[in-house]
This record gives sequence, structure tokens and C-alpha cells, in this order.
Amino acid sequence: MGRGEDAATEGLDPEQREAVLAPRGPVCVLAGAGTGKTRTITRRIAYLVSAGHVGSGQVLAVTFTARAAGEMRTRLRALGVDGPGRPPVQARTFHAAALRQLRYFWPRVVGGAPWEVLDGKLRLVGQAAQRVGAPTTRESLRDLAGEIEWAKASLVPADDYAAAAARDARDVPAPAEQVATVYSTYEALKNRAEVLDFDDLLLHTAAALEEHPEVAHEFHERYRCFVVDEFQDVTPAQHRLLRAWLGGRDDLTVVGDANQTIYSFAGASPSYLLDFPRTFPEATVVRLVRDYRSTPQVVAAANTVIGAARGRAAGSRLRLEGQRPPGPAPDFSEHDDEPAEATAVAGAIRELIDDGVPPAEIAVLYRVNAQSEVYEQALGDAGIAYQVRGGERFFQRTEVRTAVAALRTAATRAPSDAVGAGMVSLVRAVLGEQGLTTEPPAGAAGQGAARQRWESLRALAELAEELVASVPDADLGAFGAELTARAQAQHPPTVQGVTLASLHAAKGLEWDAVFLVGLTDGTLPIQHADGDDAAVEEERRLFYVGVTRARVHLRLSWALSRSAGGRRSRRRSRFLYGLVPDEHPAARVPTGRDGGGARGKPACRICGKPLTDAGSAKLGRCSTHPSDIDESLLEALKSWRSTEAKARSVPAYVVFTDATLIALAEQRPHDPSGLVAIPGIGSSKLERYGTEVLTLLREHAS
Repeated sequence: MGRGEDAATEGLDPEQREAVLAPRGPVCVLAGAGTGKTRTITRRIAYLVSAGHVGSGQVLAVTFTARAAGEMRTRLRALGVDGPGRPPVQARTFHAAALRQLRYFWPRVVGGAPWEVLDGKLRLVGQAAQRVGAPTTRESLRDLAGEIEWAKASLVPADDYAAAAARDARDVPAPAEQVATVYSTYEALKNRAEVLDFDDLLLHTAAALEEHPEVAHEFHERYRCFVVDEFQDVTPAQHRLLRAWLGGRDDLTVVGDANQTIYSFAGASPSYLLDFPRTFPEATVVRLVRDYRSTPQVVAAANTVIGAARGRAAGSRLRLEGQRPPGPAPDFSEHDDEPAEATAVAGAIRELIDDGVPPAEIAVLYRVNAQSEVYEQALGDAGIAYQVRGGERFFQRTEVRTAVAALRTAATRAPSDAVGAGMVSLVRAVLGEQGLTTEPPAGAAGQGAARQRWESLRALAELAEELVASVPDADLGAFGAELTARAQAQHPPTVQGVTLASLHAAKGLEWDAVFLVGLTDGTLPIQHADGDDAAVEEERRLFYVGVTRARVHLRLSWALSRSAGGRRSRRRSRFLYGLVPDEHPAARVPTGRDGGGARGKPACRICGKPLTDAGSAKLGRCSTHPSDIDESLLEALKSWRSTEAKARSVPAYVVFTDATLIALAEQRPHDPSGLVAIPGIGSSKLERYGTEVLTLLREHAS
């Protein structure tokens, strides 16, 4: 075994090793969530380069997000693939790679200066809609733009749109013929203005390679090895471009998971991944199923979710095998309304933070962006820093732009020996002038915009440390170049704060703790998917993606009403059936006596009536019933709590609130299921305190 092979395969499992060392040619890696696919494909690239099978500059690796491409470049750099005098591997998104190539070849295939690329198409879509009498509200224009994007991604010209929309049962925003007319008018306006949209980048680059042999020859001489990540999300337009890149060759490695296909609405199809062995009969096919991300409890939940899917193709039947030590069971909770759900989530997040989970390792995930507002409010009220993924871009923040400018100025007068650790110290000094302190701002100054500013500056400092870890002699100039590259690639550093994100935006990310919220029918699956089996199954895959984002803590919740005091008419998502344990309080449907069908409301343990306020729910009885508390047990619990709080240097209420201790002293549970039936005792507190509390209860009873 050669040194290059040793370095490339160190620490890999047998399946990962097989994928890394597969011979040149077609390779298909079916990689389940958390199975180390990015590690595998970057090690494969490193192996091919170090073994001399291909030059680093001859490799083109493409993926679907700027963040994923940036992560790939960072890992390749750490593996030493981009060594001195060696051209770097090109790791880009499909669109970024196409833009780079199109600009290079434009003078030969079109002539003159390359056309500008539109930042967005709504303005021209609006003009086209107005000309043909189509709706022009902002919502209508977004829907029309989405249909144009789907059509171009699916290689459907305007003349064929109506037939294609009918064939695929598209939920069109206007009569199909009118949408087609808007589409053709938009194309005419765009061409007249000599501008391109992002879809054109793929189509024009593919056409340049298909129609100009000299262009294709030059490209094929430059790039000889291709790697495509997230292959289940490839659209027909991207697949056409990939074929043009290959030019009949087969030095292609693809990685994907059909269980994570969540962009069918945008034209993506898992068929290219599932049909890969038929397209390339000699392909090496490797299945990665060992999940290194999540605990066995989270993995079991994920397998249950996807195992209930209908019509799964053979290539998508990957059953994950958890490799991490056991953790807490997933937690389920039902709430009266969305504000109550958000408040409970914020409280649980506070407990996790108090238990030592960093805020940046916690995420709240929801189906649609409109759900974020109530969680922003609840986290703000609780004094918990957060960031909304998909909100303002990191490098566009005022404090970041000011800090980057200051760093560039400092680079012009930095001493020559300010490299490595010296560079990091200099960065921290410059950021200190911008407001970075060793500790976060306290009190009222530690919330809102002030906290975000501090977190942004800290993220820049930590990015400098990260650069030096992979490039020990990096100086301030190199750090400035890294910041520029990340800004262009939209690859921000990690910012401390709870992440709020849609399930789609969470794809490719992971956290120690994940809260999946708003899990009701009509939201997940989304209402317009009902009645369409394929659309419902895509919603199930979206839920599966959410579950597999969690490493240790997985909390799932739903609310029976949108607004406080509203009618409790919602029901939990159908995807939760078979997932919520039958003995779990959230699975209980008490009858109640109010005639209102208070589905899921906790019931009084004495009279059976629904409990309508949080205090009664915690005690498990109506407030009008006399207390049957064991006073000596309550004192023993308080004494234990005081000792525990002092040992952990936290306030007593962080261990358990007074209301929880009273409920324990009244109900005196004798097993773990009895403990978690008391509101305020979730899986994390059960794991931390359950054994001690149950022992205390048993000793007192005896």
C-alpha cells in the first residue's frame, strides 16, 4: 500500500474505503444521511491526485450550494491536494462553474463582452405579465417566475409548457397557455436587453460545448475527472450540462441519497442516481449506511419515518445503522397554540444551553418561513441569541463589512512576521477596535443587534484561527483573500446563536439539538400536497431530512391552534403516527367533558376534565381539587435540588422549578414514564436527573 493510499484511507470504514479506492471510471456512492459522504468524496479526490491518476487542476467537483462547495474546498486544502505549484481542484456549484466557463468561451461562441447576469427575474417577469394581461401581484410574479425556472430546468421551451404542465400535473398560478405566453415574452425581453438569468448559465454553457467542437476539445483537455455531490437533486438542464462536460467519457463519481430528494418541484429527479448502474453497467456501486452523525435513537426515528414511505425504488432502500453511543429518546409534545409551542421550545432551548449545549449547535426547523416569527419573538423574550438562515447574508452585515475593511487596511502595514498565531493575534487586535471583547456583552446590551454584532466579530476571529490550522504560515493578506473567496461563494463562518431555518434551508447541515416544530397536517405535509401521493411522499422525505439533522437531541412538537385561545381544530402530522410511542403522553387523546373534543389536552387525574392552564397541567389536577402533597417529600426534593444546583453552579430553578417539585411530591411517579408525564421533565432532564429522583422517591416511600 502506497503512502498516498494510506493517507487517503486512514480512519475510513470498509465501505468508505472501497469508494475512495475504486478505479477510475464510473462510481456511484449511495450515501445515507450522516454516513460521511463529503469525507469520502474529498478523500477520493485526494487519492486520485496523490496516486497520479489525475492532476489536481483536471478535477471538477460540483455540488448544489455555495456552502457545500466551500466546505469541499476547505477539506481538500486540509488534505494537501492544493499543494505548492499545484493548481487547485475546482469545487463549485453547477451555476458557478457554468458562469466561469461561459465567460471564458463567450468571445468565441457569441462575440463581444459577456452579457450581464440578472440578480433576479421578477422585474422582467412583471413586464412580461403586464404585456399579456397576467396577474402582477408580487405573489403572482413569484409563482410565474417559479414556473419559468421549472420549465427551463426541465428543458421545456415556452411552446411546450402547457403540455408539460398538464403531463406533470403542475399547480399552475394562471391558465397554462397564459403562463406560456408570459414565459415566451420574458425570454424575448431578456434577449433584447442582452442579459442572462441563472438558468441560462447552464443552457448556454451546454450549448457552447455541444455546438462548438473547438470549445469542447479545449474543455475536455482541461478537465478529465468529475465528481457530483447530491446527485439525487440533478435537474434535466444540469444533467445535460454534465453530459457535455463528460463528452462521452466516464470518469465520473456521483454521490447521493434518493431518500433526500426534496426539490422535485424545481425539476430535480432522483432517476439519474437510481438509473446510474443501468447508464454505466460497469460502474462501481458502493452503499454507505453507517451513520456517524446521530445517536441510535435518532437513527431509529429516521428509519421509521422513511420506512413508511410508499413506492420506494430499490436504490433508495438504505437503512441507516447508528454508530454513536446511545442518547436520549426523541421528545414529543403537543400544545394548545403556536405561541405556547414557541414559548415551550424557547424554555427547552434555555435548558439545553444551561446544560452546556452551545447555541450554535441548536436549530429550530419549520416547513415554511412564515413560521419563524413566533419563534423569533419567543427566543428574543427569553434573551437567547438567534440567527435566521436565509435572512441577511453574513458578509453584507454592516459590522462585518466595516471589520473586513479595517482588516484590509491593517494588512497594508502588518509586520512581515505576522504569520500563523501572530496573524491571529493581529486579527483579534483589529477586531477589538471594532468592538470584539473576550466575553460577550452582558445584560440588556447582550441581546438583539449588540449581541449579533459581537457574534459576527467573534466568527471572523475564529475563521482566522481555522485558516491557520490548515495553512500554518498564513498572513493577513491570505486571510483577506479567504474572506473575499467566502463572500463570493456565500460561505459564511459559523455564528454563535440558535439557528431558525426552513427544512429546505437545513439540507446539508447538522446540529447537536434539533427542534422540529409545527408538525400538523396541512403544514407538514403542506396543504397543497394533499391528494397527490408523489407530493405527499416528497413531504415525508423533507421530514426525514429534518430528523436526520439532529446528532443527539431531537424534539418534535405541534400545536392544535394557530393563535392563543383559538379553536383547537388541528391534528398532528400523519408522519408522526407510528413514531410517537403509544405510552407517551403526547399520544394520549383524553375524552374530556367540555364537548369540544379537546384533542390532546392533558386531563385531570382526579376528575378527568381537560386542564386549560399550564399550572394545572403541571400538577395534573384541577386547581379546585385539594392538594394531596407529601410535605416531607417536597422538603427532601428541595434539599436535593439545592445540592444539585450548587454542584452545577446554576440557579435552583434550572434543575427543576417549584411547580415541578410540587407535581413530583403530589404524583410520586415510580418509573421513567411517570416522570416524563410531568410537564417540565423532558428527555434531557430524565437522562440527567431521572435515576436520582426515582431513587429519592422510592427511599421516601419505603
